[in-house]
Order: sequence, then structure tokens, then C-alpha cells
Amino acid sequence: MEKLNFDTIILGGGPAGLSAAIYSSRGAASTAIVDINMFGGQPSNYLELENYPGAKLIGGFDLMEKFEQHADMFGVKKFPMQEIETIDLKNKIILTKEYEFFAKAIIIATGAQPKKLGVKGEKEFLGRGVSYCAVCDGAFYKDKIVAVVGGGNAAVEEAMYLTKFADRVYLIHRRDELRADKIVQERAFKNKKLEFIWNSTVKEIQGENLVNSIILENTKTGNFSNLKIDGIFPYIGIVPNIEKFSGQLEQDAYGFIITDETMKTSVDGVFAVGDVRKTPLRQVITAASDGAVGAVHAVKYLEEKVLI
Repeated sequence: MEKLNFDTIILGGGPAGLSAAIYSSRGAASTAIVDINMFGGQPSNYLELENYPGAKLIGGFDLMEKFEQHADMFGVKKFPMQEIETIDLKNKIILTKEYEFFAKAIIIATGAQPKKLGVKGEKEFLGRGVSYCAVCDGAFYKDKIVAVVGGGNAAVEEAMYLTKFADRVYLIHRRDELRADKIVQERAFKNKKLEFIWNSTVKEIQGENLVNSIILENTKTGNFSNLKIDGIFPYIGIVPNIEKFSGQLEQDAYGFIITDETMKTSVDGVFAVGDVRKTPLRQVITAASDGAVGAVHAVKYLEEKVLI
């Protein structure tokens, strides 16, 4: 097993991690990004982004490719598709199948993933009618009927995207009004292929080889109903990707990492940026901002305590 030493190791290659890598490397710290996937994070799956300043309207993959190319300019070492076995934050050691990484500072940018419904059939029909990525799988539902679960921006925007393929899209929400931004709601209500099912939760996903229906419960009446669909896309929130180091540092009740304004965590020399930390807004721009702040202060930590 090869042993590698870096001043800063960044866990995660999404917008927060790539931004952190740029600022860390520019600060004269030897920098590496380690990720269990290819770089780009969740935004790589977004069809379009219209609120990243300066980019106007851009594909998510295209934007993240630009982030990665920018990091390459500064000689950041990249280690994608790593099978991580253990992470020791206190001693700053990361063990993968191929390498043993040693760092002086660690920046956690592992992001978050879609929250599961937690109902019967969800796991069993994953990839066979259950999906968490409309951009990835929407084309499979041409002229079919699908359901999206949720009421925030992600749910509404993905539901509208699915209307490009599906004959009918149901948006199922547990309340009687959406949480999405008003401009997003206005677009959704004008979409004739989008039908809203209010005050309802999914209790079970049914099918044989593929999903063919879901059981709904009305949150006001308690009545159950059966809805015939070909696919379901849950967008009910996110959970942090913390499996390999949970419990090693201070987290909130939901597992998100608690940081101060410099992105410092409760562990000396460890910083957290982006969606994995407790933050009031999770957007590409705030993730990139976090990465810059965290990396600048990681470099300061190195200069003051480690002397790079």
C-alpha cells in the first residue's frame, strides 16, 4: 500500500471540495482531493443551473467540469473512485484500498444525499421504478406516469423536468402548500402535465418486476388510496454523508457537522464545508463560498501550528 503525505486533504470533490482545493493550493499547501465517486458531486446531475452568478444558464456537469479544470490549474492531486476503509480525523489518516493518506489538515466536503422515504418497496425497487435523479433516469419514463414526492425547490423543479418525458407527473406533498420559491411554484402551476396531490404521504411502493403503484395516506382524513404509476422520485430532503467519521466530531441532531464561521470543526485542524455542515442554505454558490473560507483558514492553521 502506497503512503502519501499532503498538507491538506479534502474529502469530497463537489463544488465545496473543488473550491477548497483551489484556495488551499493557491495558499502554497500541497493539496489532494479524495472522493468515493468521480468529481462534481450532486450538481453534476442537474440538467441546468440558472442562479450561479456569471454563468446565467449552464448545465450542472459543465459547471463542475469548469471547477475541476480550475483546480487542475493549481496542481491539485486528484484521487477519485477511492474505496475508503477508515478515516481517523484526530490523527488525520485516511485509509483506502490503494493508499494510506497522511494530512496536516483535513477539509470535509463529503456533501449530502437524498433522504429516503423509509417505506416498504423503496429499497426493493431501486433502479426498477424508484429513482432519486430525474436527470439520470427521466428519459426511461417517456409516455409513462410518474410521481415525485416533496414540496421544496428540488421536488418541484425535478417534477417539471419529468414532464418533458412522462405523460403525467403527480407531485405528492404532505402539506397543502409548497415550500418551493414562489417563482418555481408559478411555473409548476402553469404546467398542464403536472398534477398535485396534497396532504398525502407514501406508505408503500408496490409492483412485481417493476413499480406499478403506490399506497397513499391522506394526512387529514387518514384514508388510504392506491395510485397507479410507473416510477417514483422522492425529494424529501437530504442527509449528510458522514458514515466513515460520524461521532468523531460535533454534529447536530441530524448528523450535520457543526462549524464556526471559519468552517472549523470541534477537531483541531479539521474543517467542514458545503452541504455536510449545518448551514441555512445549500446551493452551489454557498458550497463554493464555504470551500474558499474553509481552505483559507486551513492554510492559516498550517502556517500557525504546523509551519508549512
